[in-house]
Amino acid sequence: MAEIAPILRDVLEATGFLSQGRPAASSVVLPANAVRASQGQAFRPDVSWRSSASSARWQVHFKYVDERPANERIGMWQQEVWNEGHTPLFWIVAPDRIELYNGYGVPQAAPSALKNRLGIFQHSKAAWTDLNALAGRMAMETGHFWHQEPRVKPKTRVDRRLLNDLGCLERDLVQQGLEREAVHGLIGRSIFAQYLIDREIVSARRLQRICGHGALPGALRDGQATASLFHWLATTFNGDMFPARAAMPDDRHLNRMADFLDAHDPRTGQQSLFPYRFDAMPVELISAIYEQFVQSDRAWGQGQQPGAKEAGVFHTPTAAVSLILDEVLEGLTGDETVADLTCGSGLFLAAALRRLVKLKANQAQPSRSLIRSVLHNQIFGMDISETAVQVAAFSLYLAALELEPDPSFSLSLGFRPLAERTLLVGDALEKGTGSAERVRKFDVIVGNPPWNFPRREQASTQSPQAMQLSRSQSFDFAERARAFAHAETRFGLLLNASPFFGRSPTGRSAVQKLLASFSPLTLINLSNHASWLFPRTSLPAMALLAGHRKQNAHRMALVQVPWTPASDKNRTLAYEAGDTDELRIASWKRNPELLKAGFTGRLHDRLLLDDLSSKHATLKERLAHLGTSLRAGLARGRRKRPADRLRGLPVADSSAIRPFALARELPLFKEEGAEWPRTRGNYKAPLVLVKEFMQRTEGGPRLIAATARKDVVYLDACYGASFPRNHSLEARLLTAILSSAVASWYFLMTASTFGLWRQRLRLGDVAAMPVPDLERSVASAAGKRVLAISQRLRARVPDKQDWRALDEAVFDLYPLDETERWVVQDGLFRASWQWKDGRLEAAAPAAVQHLRAYAAAFLSIIDPWLALAGQARMRAEVYDGASHDPLRIMRFVLEPKAGSSQIDMISLDEPQQDLIKRIGTRLNENVESRLVGARELRLYGPREAVIVKPAARRHWLSVRALEDARAVLAESQSARDEGSPPVRLRIRAA
Repeated sequence: MAEIAPILRDVLEATGFLSQGRPAASSVVLPANAVRASQGQAFRPDVSWRSSASSARWQVHFKYVDERPANERIGMWQQEVWNEGHTPLFWIVAPDRIELYNGYGVPQAAPSALKNRLGIFQHSKAAWTDLNALAGRMAMETGHFWHQEPRVKPKTRVDRRLLNDLGCLERDLVQQGLEREAVHGLIGRSIFAQYLIDREIVSARRLQRICGHGALPGALRDGQATASLFHWLATTFNGDMFPARAAMPDDRHLNRMADFLDAHDPRTGQQSLFPYRFDAMPVELISAIYEQFVQSDRAWGQGQQPGAKEAGVFHTPTAAVSLILDEVLEGLTGDETVADLTCGSGLFLAAALRRLVKLKANQAQPSRSLIRSVLHNQIFGMDISETAVQVAAFSLYLAALELEPDPSFSLSLGFRPLAERTLLVGDALEKGTGSAERVRKFDVIVGNPPWNFPRREQASTQSPQAMQLSRSQSFDFAERARAFAHAETRFGLLLNASPFFGRSPTGRSAVQKLLASFSPLTLINLSNHASWLFPRTSLPAMALLAGHRKQNAHRMALVQVPWTPASDKNRTLAYEAGDTDELRIASWKRNPELLKAGFTGRLHDRLLLDDLSSKHATLKERLAHLGTSLRAGLARGRRKRPADRLRGLPVADSSAIRPFALARELPLFKEEGAEWPRTRGNYKAPLVLVKEFMQRTEGGPRLIAATARKDVVYLDACYGASFPRNHSLEARLLTAILSSAVASWYFLMTASTFGLWRQRLRLGDVAAMPVPDLERSVASAAGKRVLAISQRLRARVPDKQDWRALDEAVFDLYPLDETERWVVQDGLFRASWQWKDGRLEAAAPAAVQHLRAYAAAFLSIIDPWLALAGQARMRAEVYDGASHDPLRIMRFVLEPKAGSSQIDMISLDEPQQDLIKRIGTRLNENVESRLVGARELRLYGPREAVIVKPAARRHWLSVRALEDARAVLAESQSARDEGSPPVRLRIRAA
């Protein structure tokens, strides 16, 4: 192990990265284990910390210096770190101070090198304590750092900046008259040439021999030199990467490309620091350049002009690629074949190439022959687009070059062509459909097939086999993949998640058919990350994994990847054991709504959902009994159908629907026609009207419902039900029920769109809600209380107390017990996560009142168990530390005395890090080493259980306490059955 400077060691000990001079956890990497991508980089960290996220890992670097370096050197380090693309923070530790720098900040020239400095900390115990609270290991592991530091932003990351800059470059070259295909060829060749130079695969001396210039910008300003260089590239790396048909640009275009590499501002002409270092840049980003070109071609083909902003926000989901491959390639030998039937830019294939080479090399340095063998014999792709196949070849060549043991140029550096050998242009839905044709079988099939619905002209040409799951093309491709599989094939596919949660019989049948064909399987819901994972589509994503591990064939594993500030800032996908669950397939077939509840809820949510569904009829059934139904509103559209029968009636759009009542002043309907005017009876009072979109209120997210006492034409952003006039009380009661927390919880658990990064509700979602018998309820005590509250709220805007009173009354109406009320109240809070401020509130540290509520819910499960013996009680110790502490800690102690359990608040007069060490010493466990990532721990000792979780409020909900308490009981019972002490002395990851 390399020596670490004493001052650096002391700082890292104080901030939890080291323990007695060694890594405190597996996430801390010392120089002996660190791997750098380039041979010639000047910044070499002494220690690194790496996120435990299972995709696109991000990291923090630590560098010791004997004296503070000059700003020029700091600027050079910033440039290297920034180009890595996944290092948001790096520390420079000097004998007199510690400086923290923003690794996502665009690097600056020497005079402005300090622009990215986040803070200075002196060497003192107090300063180290502050540093630990801001950016210590626990703050990084739990993501607490991102809650405290808003200056580190993803919009200045290298990927966003480069794609934006290239978008501007592309626009300028097109405006100068260069054909779009030639633009892409010029940029692609130039970037690849600069990559070879920065990686020192092509030295300045060799470049001089090739084209007469020692630097690329100079070569580009010389047309003959450029022609020589591009000819050499095409000859060396064959036509897969750069088609020979691309035209040679003229001097104006070459000079603009050279200006880009020389960092000339296109507006001022001034030269500045060129921030890009392609030797440090991830090759996925270089591949993404070509993928952006593909998107640009499609946009221009549709008559659109893509702007730099549009180009800049498009990101290839490398995080999803890593998430899937980490799972499906685990435990393999490296000899397996991998196929992507819709390979696109080849990111799945390039990432698989790296992993297979690493597995096959078995800890040794891979040889060039091994790398080429895997590339040419084990990696296969297909795509309907010839351009995409060229991009995939480009990505694979880059990945192979990155793996080269000796990156210097040699005559054997060139590649055999991949196109029409292992990368094919074609449609996988059609491949091998003939009765006489056989298809190759692969060991691993991965990919991100098209999500859109087949167009009519496509559907008419698809085979019957391909159309069996026509609800989504992604389903068609998933089903088709089985034709390329053998009995042991592993699958990892990114699919359109929407059909999994739809309510139509056709859609549910398609989902059941798909899951049955892949069972046993794991579903990973990625909808929480729709804003950045696939920004060009409004659809959520689902990863389907099968064949990669032994599973109970009667259950499916469900994973909900949570939104966190760290995932949002770093574009990563991370989940812990607490984010996983299982669902019995028989239960799901009996009640399809349980599938979504398995992602958005917990065990107790599913229990309550099942209970309410069995006790109460749906709203659709209740309305049918009253002779009415829930309907969509009038759609103006092209106004081709007569609507004169509605003229003169008040008109209510969604803005006119307020909690419990409509706006007082409504315009009158004056149109002669509408696209869908509906029947006049739809608009007869009394009416229950609801907005199509959920809305934030002081009482949390609510369905906004109102009762109209006069006939009203409601528009198509609303749903409505016209009640018989003798059932006006039932209409008012339903309005209150739909406005309650029970409705918000139910829609989060079951709605086909709400809860999937959207706020919309479909008509079928509302109609499916379990509702008590309305006629009986209006006569009940609880029903009368609900009606009284709703009558008061018609006259004013409800505040928090009003909403709470309504919720309690509706709880009594159903009725719900104490545990079920906790579940619904937590559901109301979780529903707020569909808005940004709600997500930030969930990521904020849990306060004392949240911890008390958690402890009370925990004890509500334990107390009945203790009451059976009558000789013990449990005392909860809630440690009340500093608000900036990254963890929250709670201890439950069995006491040999009868009586009610109690909750004690314990004020901490020591740093939280010291408390963790003290707990570990008492329980004879190294707790610090187990705290990796946003992990939840249960620690057991004689007659005690300690729960340690990240501070974020989402970890400390009452519904989580119910599960944690049941887990403690189950583990204690298991220990007794095995002859161990009543509570085991060991650490368990929750």
